[in-house]
Order: sequence, then structure tokens, then C-alpha cells
Amino acid sequence: MRIPASKIPAIARDMTQALLAEGDVEAETPSELQRDIEAVLTQYMRDEQAITDRAREVLDARHLPPSELNKMRKHVAEERHMKVGDEAIDYILDQLIEFLMQSQSVDEIYCEDVVLRRKLRGPLRQLAQTEASLEQEVRGQLRHVQEGTAMWDVEYRRMMEDIKRRKGL
Repeated sequence: MRIPASKIPAIARDMTQALLAEGDVEAETPSELQRDIEAVLTQYMRDEQAITDRAREVLDARHLPPSELNKMRKHVAEERHMKVGDEAIDYILDQLIEFLMQSQSVDEIYCEDVVLRRKLRGPLRQLAQTEASLEQEVRGQLRHVQEGTAMWDVEYRRMMEDIKRRKGL
């Protein structure tokens, strides 16, 4: 799951509001809690980029076709005890809950982990749905280009940026 850097503050804000709205979490400084959530999300994005970079290096070293990138990303992620793709949301939620339990910005947690997961999952699911629909639209327009090639990467990025700009995302 890719979280655009520009979306991290909004997602962290939504998560912070969801946690504080019904008194499930008590924090003296909500802005500090939000910054902590942003830090966890940002770290996940850095780790995911490192996994992708390492997967590309392995593909090049083994002379594998670019179409094997997702399989190699999963393998590299497993080596690093991380989750990518469909399992990313659960992994991020685990990281957030673990962080909340140890955070100095959280004064008290009054609910079960299951409730925390439910409240934190909403903004991530919403982002995942938006990204999935964008990806589906881009893939529909790139049917003529072979996936995994250098041209695919360039055209995919260009088309994704174009669609995001047109939709105001």
C-alpha cells in the first residue's frame, strides 16, 4: 500500500480525531499524537520504498524479468518481517497500536486493541479504495504497454499523475 507523502498529515489527523472523539484515547497534546502517527506512517513508506529498491536490485542481479517485481517485493518484505500489498493495512495497524501503547504523547487508552484497529483502519481503507480505483483506471489506459518494462514504469507514473491532477487529488 502506497501512502503519498502529501496525504500522511490528513490521514494522521483523521486517525487522531477518531481516537480522541469518543474518549477512547486520552492525550494532553493531540497535535503531538498526530505527529507521532505521521512518523509511523512515514517510516512505513520509507521501509516500503527500501523494499522496492532492494527487489529491483535482486531482479537486476538475477536477470529476472520486471514482471517478477511484485513477487520479489513480497519475498524481500518477508525477509524484513514486513507486509506489503494487501496485507499492508494490517501491518500498519499493528505498528500504530504498538506505538500507541508506548508513546509518551498518549496519556491513557480506555478501549481494547480491536476498537483501536477499527478506528484507525477507516482512513487507511479509504485511501486504499481511492488508490485501487486510480490504479484500475491507469491500467485500463495502459493495456497496450507490457507491464514491468521501463516504458510501463514511465507511462504508469505519467498517467497516474495526469489522472490525479485531473481529479484534483
